[in-house]
Amino acid sequence: MSTQNKAGLNALLTPEESIVVLIDHQAFQVANLHSHEPTMVINNAVGLAKAAKAFDVPTILTTVLEERGGLLLQGLQDVFPEQKPINRTFVNTWQDERVVDAVKATGRKKLIIAGLWTEVCVAMPAIQAAGEGFDVFVVTDASGGASKEAHDMAVRRMIQAGVTPITWLAVMSEWQRDWAREKTVPGIVEVMAQHGGASGVAYAWETQLLATPTGTEA
Repeated sequence: MSTQNKAGLNALLTPEESIVVLIDHQAFQVANLHSHEPTMVINNAVGLAKAAKAFDVPTILTTVLEERGGLLLQGLQDVFPEQKPINRTFVNTWQDERVVDAVKATGRKKLIIAGLWTEVCVAMPAIQAAGEGFDVFVVTDASGGASKEAHDMAVRRMIQAGVTPITWLAVMSEWQRDWAREKTVPGIVEVMAQHGGASGVAYAWETQLLATPTGTEA
C-alpha cells in the first residue's frame, strides 16, 4: 500500500511532480463501456490530455493489442500527434517494462492514471504502482467500466490499496492552484471552453457580458 501522505498541502497535485498515463482508450473498450455515457468519458479523457499538455506534464499513451482492439481514439492521438502509443500484450500496464521505465525516467512520483476499463486496465497498474511507492491518482470520470458496478467496485478496491480517486477538472484545478500562475491561464481557459461542459459555457457567457457595453440613457 502506498505510504504517501494523503492529507495536507503536499497531498495536492503539482505539475512538477505529476505524470499522466492514459491506458486503452480504444474502440473495443468503448464498445462495452456501460458505467458512464461514453461521450462524456471521451470528452474528459481528451480534456485531461490537453490539460497535461498545457502544464507540460509528461503523458504516456498506451494501448493493448491495437491490431485487434483498435487504435488509440483519434481525439487523444490528436493531442500528441508525434507520440506513438506503447502497444502492449500485458493486460496489466505496470507489467510492461517500457511503460514503467518511461514513468521512472521522469523521476516523478505522483502517477495519474485514466483508462478503460476501470476494473481491469486501470485497477491492475494502479494497485501495483501504489504498492511500489508511487502516489497514485485515478481519474474516475476519464475512465469507465463494463458496468456501473464494475467501475464502482474497482474504485473501492483501489481506495483500499491507497489509490486516490479524483476527477479531471480537479486535476487541472490543482495543477493551476494559483491564478497568479499566468503562463498557464490561456491554456486552462481553452481546455475549459472546449471540454468543461457547463463551466465552459458559463465562462463564455461571462466573457460575452464583460465585453458588452451597457446601454446609454435616452
